Amino acid sequence: MNTGVVSGERQSATRIRPRAWTELLLVVGLFLAYKVGRLVVDGRVSAAYANADLVWDFERALRLPGEADVQHLLLSAEALVRGANLYYAVVHFPATIAFLLFMYFFRPEHYLRFRRMLAWLTAMGLLIHFAFPLAPPRMLGGLGLVDTAAVYGPSVYGPPETDTLSNQYAAMPSLHVGWAIVVAAGLIVATRTKWRWLWVAHPVLTMIVVVGTANHYWLDGAVAGGLVAGLLAATAKRELELPAVPLQLQRAETAHSAGKPT
Repeated sequence: MNTGVVSGERQSATRIRPRAWTELLLVVGLFLAYKVGRLVVDGRVSAAYANADLVWDFERALRLPGEADVQHLLLSAEALVRGANLYYAVVHFPATIAFLLFMYFFRPEHYLRFRRMLAWLTAMGLLIHFAFPLAPPRMLGGLGLVDTAAVYGPSVYGPPETDTLSNQYAAMPSLHVGWAIVVAAGLIVATRTKWRWLWVAHPVLTMIVVVGTANHYWLDGAVAGGLVAGLLAATAKRELELPAVPLQLQRAETAHSAGKPT
């Protein structure tokens, strides 16, 4: 007997899931804003190098492990360092897009929360890029660090002085790490398999890659993590306020119960 549960689930998903074409425009706009925003805040080179010295000295004062230690591990095998460069170059955007598609089609009740988190994280990141331009460690001499992408490939950046497609002085926060944390958090929240906690490996590996390739400092990832933690906390209440059982299912069950003889 059909109790309306299946049709109720479909109606609920339709109600919760935004229209595809509006979401496509919003997501494309998000990525364009990310790229254009980085270019808008470009051009403060001297401040970026001065801030790099501050970050490096602050990390040493905190007794954080040196970025060079991670890089030395990658440089122990050429396959490792090339793999890290490839991960940095090609995983960031496709993984985030795949995550949004999965959430939209298969976990619509969680989609809006995490899409909004990505948007807010990107916006806050761009504001910090403007307020605190930062040269990545690969640009600093005397630290014993190698620009692994330039030496071993593949590289997504050209020479900083001629690169008009990206702002290379926007290291903090690391949106590579921030987006990876959002992806992992979303998949952990939205799935129920006992293996879902393995998604933590994505931000952990991303952190190792961005530090080991000298594209970011430890603090870049830490700041990104702090922003995501704040967004998770800020959106948790709204998530909990959503009904545990979709409204259509409640109505179907009520009608079914009402039809039973007493």
